[in-house]
Amino acid sequence: MCKPVIKWVGGKRQLLNELKKYMPKNFNTYFEPFIGGGALFFDLKIKKSFINDYNSELTNLYEIIKNKPNELIKDLEKHQNNSEYFYKTRELDRTPEKYKRLSKVKKASRFIYLNKTGFNGLYRVNRSGQFNVPFGKYKNPNYADSDNILACSELLHDTTILNGDFEIIKKHIQKGDFVYFDPPYVPLNETSSFTGYTDKGFDEDMQFRLKELCDYINSIGAYFMLSNSYTKYIENLYKEYNLITVQANRALNCKATGRGKINEYIVINYEINKEK
Repeated sequence: MCKPVIKWVGGKRQLLNELKKYMPKNFNTYFEPFIGGGALFFDLKIKKSFINDYNSELTNLYEIIKNKPNELIKDLEKHQNNSEYFYKTRELDRTPEKYKRLSKVKKASRFIYLNKTGFNGLYRVNRSGQFNVPFGKYKNPNYADSDNILACSELLHDTTILNGDFEIIKKHIQKGDFVYFDPPYVPLNETSSFTGYTDKGFDEDMQFRLKELCDYINSIGAYFMLSNSYTKYIENLYKEYNLITVQANRALNCKATGRGKINEYIVINYEINKEK
């Protein structure tokens, strides 16, 4: 058994049953080009897969889990759960030359440690690309979960890990394959700006490019499933496909009163088995 190694904003753990219910019954290779925390990927445990993310720190983490899990575990066990150590570790990316000298294992170890001990499991960087989440004050965070890291390493052994724009997967997709997209969501209200995801931002043009990739996948006889916000924008953009409404628990703001169930769309290009 393996589960996500990190916490990730917008993660799909709570929607796993819904996502699996609406997946195609049979397919060949699995693709997930916005891997994030990988909740669906790790739950499905499909070894013949391609995963990708624009975030190079994240894809480095998965490469290290895949190829050097024991070195990673050993380094994770050196960390300390106190604010002084946390901020000292967080400050490493404030000196680019010093940070570049860190080994890939130490960068992956730092990534997990900050994710598990930082406030609310957030991954957030400032405009300079520096991690800026405060200390979370957790009593006993499990950042050196060796059993899970080893299980995930075994799953990743036959997984191709890519780092780049989501279209990087296009040349690998063939008829009968299945792609799950979990991109930055379109804002829920018209006055909001599109969600920033990369250093270039995930704007309206990128949403259109993503739609064009979905059209390509459909044209070659492959399958796609896409998660996004319950908005007229998505409804109109994907109007020729099947749109399914599901409910998810989302924190709309930092206050408890702003949290609750909201609708989301799942978009698919195939028919669902009526027995499901």
